[in-house]
Amino acid sequence: MKIDFPLVVIRGAGDLASGVALRLHRAGFPVVMTEIAQPLAVRRTVAFAQAIFDGVCQVEEVGGRRCGLEEALAVVAQREIAVIIDPAGAALRQLQPRVVVDAIMAKRNIGTRRADAPFVVALGPGFVVGVDCHAVVETDRGHNLGRVLWQDSAAPDTGEPGELPSDGRRGSRVLRARAAGHVLGRFTIGDHIEAGVEIAVVRDASGREYSSVAPFAGVLRGLIHPSVAVTAGMKIGDLDPRADATYCFTVSDKALAIGGGVTEAILMWLARLK
Repeated sequence: MKIDFPLVVIRGAGDLASGVALRLHRAGFPVVMTEIAQPLAVRRTVAFAQAIFDGVCQVEEVGGRRCGLEEALAVVAQREIAVIIDPAGAALRQLQPRVVVDAIMAKRNIGTRRADAPFVVALGPGFVVGVDCHAVVETDRGHNLGRVLWQDSAAPDTGEPGELPSDGRRGSRVLRARAAGHVLGRFTIGDHIEAGVEIAVVRDASGREYSSVAPFAGVLRGLIHPSVAVTAGMKIGDLDPRADATYCFTVSDKALAIGGGVTEAILMWLARLK
């Protein structure tokens, strides 16, 4: 059966969205990703959101390029991921994609509609199939991770980060801002860090600095970009107790599972059109 690979617009370009983009791109789908002007991605070495800061980026073997909306299709034609600043959703109106994926991971619907495209997929909690979208992909770690849901909704948000494989830690691996300001990292993503060492500080508007210290030994898996203004309590980093630096530069098992679910959902929808 010959497959017609339609244009897919993915809302969001963080690490989970990028796992989706990677799997779709590898399968042959042209992909455009939309982001806000100051992306909140923490795992920036595996997020196409990094192209917003640097102009270009690479996630595993796939290149991403920041561009204007008018250039997006030309970038896609060069077998790259087009990444555009588009918080208002202009790409949906102008490109009129056949498939839209909401991968913002806001844990609630902040603007996606089932009428945005002939087929709309949403990731995780905050969406109801038949109301907000046509399908939902489960993002909660466990037995149903990556499963395509054709009715109801995903598991509710627990407010806690999921456990990494072979690790029992939860909240302690996530670094959060102790104040509003900008993050100044003491280390680079991929660096090994000992317990008790200062990983980063948040400098507020008055110049006061608030320290974030490693709660255990591990590898710095992610750190928010220093140009992004953060608020108190916001996630700013991720420390991986597995201490394998290679994990920092490859898409996670979770992102790949979710990406597989999205790919499955789109292919099932296309098959039903035949």
